[in-house]
Amino acid sequence: QGQLQESGGGLVQPGGSLRLSCVASRAITSVFNPSVMAWYRQAPGKERDLVASITGGGRTDYADSVKGRFTISRDNSRKTAYLQMNDLTAEDTAIYYCQRNLSGRTFWGQGTQVTVSS
Repeated sequence: QGQLQESGGGLVQPGGSLRLSCVASRAITSVFNPSVMAWYRQAPGKERDLVASITGGGRTDYADSVKGRFTISRDNSRKTAYLQMNDLTAEDTAIYYCQRNLSGRTFWGQGTQVTVSS
């Protein structure tokens, strides 16, 4: 029920864009829909930090460092959360993790690497 699968990471030049996807393949709709979906990232030697989150009702929240550049969204019919990342910089280089949270119970994906480099 907790399995999350991220995709969409890769190597991109500064100023480029990527779209990450996170599929909750084993969650049933009645569990996925009210879940808070979030993206975290962890750069080498640093802690894992919250990037963006979206509630079941669509309310979003962003880290200050990504406001105006990243957009989190979700498609409940596909049990999928997305992270659109624009105007990427080297400081965005990290492993990006998807998290699903329902009533304090959390599940994590394996992560997808995002590297921003020329």
